[in-house]
Amino acid sequence: MTSSQNQTLRGQVLLPGGEFVLARLEFGGQITAIVPDSAATADRLILPGFIDAHVHGGGGADTMDGPEAVRTLARFHAAHGTTTLLPTTITNPWESVLAALRGIRQVMDDGGVPGGAHIVGAHLEGPFISPGRLGAQPPNTLEPLPELIAEVLGLKVVRAVTIAPELPGALAASLALARAGVRIGIGHTRADAETVTAFLDALSAAGASTCATHLFNAMGGIEGRVPGPPGALMADAHAYLEVILDHIHVHPTSFRLACAAAPGRVTLITDAMRAAGLGDGISELGGQPVIVREGRANLESGSLAGSLLTMDVALKNAVQAGIPLDEASRMLSETPARSLGLEDRGRLELGLRADLVVLDSELKVLEVYVEGKKVDGS
Repeated sequence: MTSSQNQTLRGQVLLPGGEFVLARLEFGGQITAIVPDSAATADRLILPGFIDAHVHGGGGADTMDGPEAVRTLARFHAAHGTTTLLPTTITNPWESVLAALRGIRQVMDDGGVPGGAHIVGAHLEGPFISPGRLGAQPPNTLEPLPELIAEVLGLKVVRAVTIAPELPGALAASLALARAGVRIGIGHTRADAETVTAFLDALSAAGASTCATHLFNAMGGIEGRVPGPPGALMADAHAYLEVILDHIHVHPTSFRLACAAAPGRVTLITDAMRAAGLGDGISELGGQPVIVREGRANLESGSLAGSLLTMDVALKNAVQAGIPLDEASRMLSETPARSLGLEDRGRLELGLRADLVVLDSELKVLEVYVEGKKVDGS
């Protein structure tokens, strides 16, 4: 990264209210001024940096591989506009999960990732999930016993967790995690709508932040008489809704349904795996062989195996689905920041972190800045 001192960008700046204005944006580590500038070029769009709360890997690296892999995936995704991310684990033997969390903590303690996205914690996806809704996760599920939750909290690294609400002890575990500031995600579940609703109500009463872990995936569908987890999550007044918008995991109509049901609460994620950015071939996820062909990743069984998505492509897909650019941008910045309790980013506003992405009129990433430092190659 280059220096963050006394820099200026000119273009169409997206203001917090959703308006694009021709302006000059001045910044160091924080945004210091946004000044109207009629001479600024209209074909450069300046947006808040993207926040990915659910990403396993990319560029050949996986969170489970340890600290150097975490650094690699953070650099890979930064080149695609992601300025904040949560490296995400996968269900594995418990000691392997703890080792991955320690690796993320080490990267954070070492000062982060020069040239990469800012890591604000881990997303613990598994092993507290239903063995009947594994998706692409290996069969190493566990019940969220108090001693396991205590181990997790002792590492002081987990910022988001995925849990199946029907598991014994799930609510007590979630309340303990929520008290420590962890966002509770409902996913990889076979629960019915009533169970999910009761779970959400209890967490909301405790002031917890909640979300759907990759809405519609690994949780069944929605029908008039059987609304399932998606129906309960969309009907809830507070839960955020993660969506993998890669044209594979979620149909555009289902995405628009979520947007209509939960305005201001849809967050786009990648759920990317190590094969993101590498093209077709054989890859791996959680110790399982993965076949990547024509932009789709599958286990040998044929099950979907995570995505190859990057956040810049998710933005384009949202716009192509009919979402206005300012609203789509919020799904990648302001909304995930709010869901994770990150008050210092997600908007272009004086005093906030200078986490910025500059795009052309075709939404191609031109430049990326993490706390005012330009990402090399962007």
